[in-house]
Amino acid sequence: MTTAHEIAALLPDPARLREHLRALAVLESAIGEDPEYGQYTFDSDWGPGVEAAFMDNGSGDDFTVLFTPSGVLVRGFDHESPMSPYAADDEQVWPGVIDDVPAALRSLLDDAAFHEEGSDVPRVTACLWWEHGDTAWHTGSAITFPADSESPDGTGFLFGLLVDRSPEAVRSHFEDYYERPVPLDAIRHVLDGNPLTPAVAVALNPAVLSDEALLERIAEHPEAASYLACDGEFDLARTDPIESIALPNGFSVKPVAGCNAGGTHYLCGPATPDGSRPVLYTDSEGGASLIAESVAEALTLAIVLPSWHDALAGSRPPELGADHLEDNPDHPAVRDRLLVELRLPPATGQEVLDRLLASAARTVTDGFLPHVPGEEDSAFEPLLG
Repeated sequence: MTTAHEIAALLPDPARLREHLRALAVLESAIGEDPEYGQYTFDSDWGPGVEAAFMDNGSGDDFTVLFTPSGVLVRGFDHESPMSPYAADDEQVWPGVIDDVPAALRSLLDDAAFHEEGSDVPRVTACLWWEHGDTAWHTGSAITFPADSESPDGTGFLFGLLVDRSPEAVRSHFEDYYERPVPLDAIRHVLDGNPLTPAVAVALNPAVLSDEALLERIAEHPEAASYLACDGEFDLARTDPIESIALPNGFSVKPVAGCNAGGTHYLCGPATPDGSRPVLYTDSEGGASLIAESVAEALTLAIVLPSWHDALAGSRPPELGADHLEDNPDHPAVRDRLLVELRLPPATGQEVLDRLLASAARTVTDGFLPHVPGEEDSAFEPLLG
């Protein structure tokens, strides 16, 4: 029999549990096709000083892990459990499950999110907690479990990925749920706490970050389209460049967006197996630079570092982006919201800057500095100073 008592001895400490749950949420977001059907999520601002991790299998079973200044509370609910409040006529929490929860954490169970509509009984069949200063997980000490069930409180399957946290177990779960292969190296990369780079995101789900998928996604999110057309200077409605261009390397160019200053973004070369192509930017004054290796990178650049033009001219942190932030103090919130809407991997300003400079550095050497066909001395000037 597996119960909360056995699970308590197998869970990691709160810090490691938090990082593991954050990694599961990142993997869910990257692998899944539609966030509405994902199982694992993480909310860094669930309440004042409270972070929350959620698992909902869509079939009536779920758990929540709440990280608070007072400690951590784990609430699990198995809708078919004989210990469910709704399995008995009196509709009460099974005796002993939450009786010992410390007062500092007990009030969390009163949140409406953990109750059926119109009921004051929390949806809970298993509960564990770790108060600030504890050295182990605790559960109700006086629970009499039903004897005719292998996992009477549901912990045996609810907390499977919290007990077996191996990359192999995590990959097996996501492959079973999404019915397609998922690379183990990419799973391990995220579980080890590394950032979700575009390359890893593409490995986890090649379709979700393809150029076409992203361009379609922008059209589905008016806020993203509006931001990109203005502050992001990546306006999908501006695909008529000032003049035709050609590349020394012979790659084809396809205008995909423009900006208010007369610049144009181009996709370069043939479509690749992962649906991504390098992005070249030309301004209205004869300057040009490769700015990204894919539309995903170009959009992340526009959202995270809207002052990227200044970076090509030599500006570096902390001055880089300071003016934009002063004029738009809500930019961090807008940035995070747009990245989620477009399902782009999170990235710091430094990470985006490093990628921009790496792409720009190969503009000339790899034949991406354009010229105007049929005109002598018509080569553009590199924007990278």
